[in-house]
Amino acid sequence: MQTDKSQGRVIAVQGPIVDVQFSCEEDVPNIYEVIKTKAFGGRPITLEVAEHLRSSVARCIALGSTLNLQYNALAIPQGESLKIPVGDQMFGRVVNVIGQPIDLKGDIQTSQRAPIRKSLSNIKLNPDLLVHEEFQLLETGIKMIDLLFPLVKGGKTGVVGGAALGKSILILELIHNIVEKHKGVCVFAGAGERIREGNELYFEFVKQKVIDRIMMTFGQMDEPPGARFEVALTGITLAEYLQEQNKDVLFFIDNVYRFVQAGAEISTLLGRVPSETGYQPTLASEVGDFQERIRSKEGGSITAIEAVYVPADDLTDPAVVTIFSYLDSIMVLSREKIQLGLYPAIDPLLSSSSNLDPAIIGRKHFDIAQQALSIWAKYEELRRIVMVIGVEELSKSDRTLYERARKLQNFLTQPFFVAEIYSGKKGEYISLEQTLEGVDKIISGRMDAVAEENFYMIGNIQQAGK
Repeated sequence: MQTDKSQGRVIAVQGPIVDVQFSCEEDVPNIYEVIKTKAFGGRPITLEVAEHLRSSVARCIALGSTLNLQYNALAIPQGESLKIPVGDQMFGRVVNVIGQPIDLKGDIQTSQRAPIRKSLSNIKLNPDLLVHEEFQLLETGIKMIDLLFPLVKGGKTGVVGGAALGKSILILELIHNIVEKHKGVCVFAGAGERIREGNELYFEFVKQKVIDRIMMTFGQMDEPPGARFEVALTGITLAEYLQEQNKDVLFFIDNVYRFVQAGAEISTLLGRVPSETGYQPTLASEVGDFQERIRSKEGGSITAIEAVYVPADDLTDPAVVTIFSYLDSIMVLSREKIQLGLYPAIDPLLSSSSNLDPAIIGRKHFDIAQQALSIWAKYEELRRIVMVIGVEELSKSDRTLYERARKLQNFLTQPFFVAEIYSGKKGEYISLEQTLEGVDKIISGRMDAVAEENFYMIGNIQQAGK
């Protein structure tokens, strides 16, 4: 901590933006350094320096509420950037953006701390590791994902969709299945999501008995933009700690769009001129700084699954497009699928995956996936015709393909463990082999005699014949 001479005074508070004046220019803390102050009544407030004004004023972003912060309040620089507690003691705990516990379980007993901001310029990549990299598939037990969007250790997958399309439920099921089946470790960062969702998520993890293998951090919707923005960095810092312990880490962020949105709010509050698209001029660099820290190294990997909210279901939104450029797989959730009761509501024709490659998943899996996509593409054409003239007017071959596509669509629905309370059906984990067997049987016509409703919300293909 710096000496008393460098103490400053609060001279302006504009919502989450706080100006702190120091006695001379040399005393002003560097950008991203932390300043501590207190509101009336003694409540501590953490500030982070965002820019320098005039000669001796630091403009700061508050990482908590500035309610009752008074003019002339004492502000003490800490001489370092924001650091959070790390260590195995963080498992099963819920912390806020500055690493303070918010789960009413007392203090976190760890002396280890790590800065949430790191420079990527000094990271040296091993070229041999890049050339000889082996892809390790991560089975999720969710038919649609394992078939068309295979997860690879160290990859980045986006779950993309507008409001109320099931992004959080899908991510919750992925956490349950992967942590439960693979006995892995997980970090969950809640950026700008609803308080209710965070509360439900925590108690769902407790109920499923996986909370002891999960670290959680939240910057929720009611918090200032500084907290919602930096919580993504807090989350990735926890994941990097586990990676340094030579562990394979699953990193979930819900929602990465809210992280970008918080950055836009901060940019506006700091008086920066927005870009032509209306977002902050630093959009690309902010997303890049975050995404580039999700990387694998020898001994440990970080596999990221990111929920991406799409404003007004517009996939061409500049922030969404910027996030897309870093993702290996993009699963687009469809409102139309939700209305038809197809869960998970992933649209296979709008979605894509660079992991759908015979060199990664094998020739058999690749061929089955391509045949399924081909059938769906033809089904979309036929569906429009059927809406006009009816299914009876189709040729025999087209009608057969149309019916197989509907059976395939129904078969790739699935009861989720975390949605048992909504569906009334017991959740099921379906292995990749079972998924490929079922899809192959439908495509090849071996299930033509079975009614399409028998395939809806089942596990393996054998259940359709019951």
